[in-house]
Amino acid sequence: MMRVLIDACVLYPTVMREVVLGAAAQGLFQPLWSNRLLEEWARAAARRGPVDELQARGEIAVLSAHWPKANVIPRQGDLARLWLPDPEDIHVLAAAIAGSADLILTLNIKDFPRHTLSEEGLDRADPDGFLYRLWLEHPDAVAIAVDKVLRQAEQMDNVPHDLRKLLKKAQLPRLAKALST
Repeated sequence: MMRVLIDACVLYPTVMREVVLGAAAQGLFQPLWSNRLLEEWARAAARRGPVDELQARGEIAVLSAHWPKANVIPRQGDLARLWLPDPEDIHVLAAAIAGSADLILTLNIKDFPRHTLSEEGLDRADPDGFLYRLWLEHPDAVAIAVDKVLRQAEQMDNVPHDLRKLLKKAQLPRLAKALST
């Protein structure tokens, strides 16, 4: 099974995370993250206020319980030897290596040069392209994951949502178009 390290920018915002993890829950890949990535998610949520931070920390606890083997610990040797354009992202690459990931799922494509990743046996993907490829290979499983996210959003907001608009707002336009046709 493909192992995918999920960057903090994919873990937060909510709809994107829920679709990605919904695909993982369908057995399409094994998600990976590190404590630092989870903490980045919580700090990003905290910028919106203390309630958002508490909610994020609760969701992190649920995810950690649901996927106990997803958390990886970067090795100090990797942290010291690796280079990326943004030094703040070295921990992401080190976590991917420690977790024997196949790819890094991130919106920050420019910060993860393909040649650097290939030297470590890794690739990278943006969430929309990744989910679209999963949909091409497993349309029913991805549709189930997305439908669950749509139903959760409607239940939380107590209003119907347009699937295409919801996914486009979540930066998943290709997936939105594929599921809307």
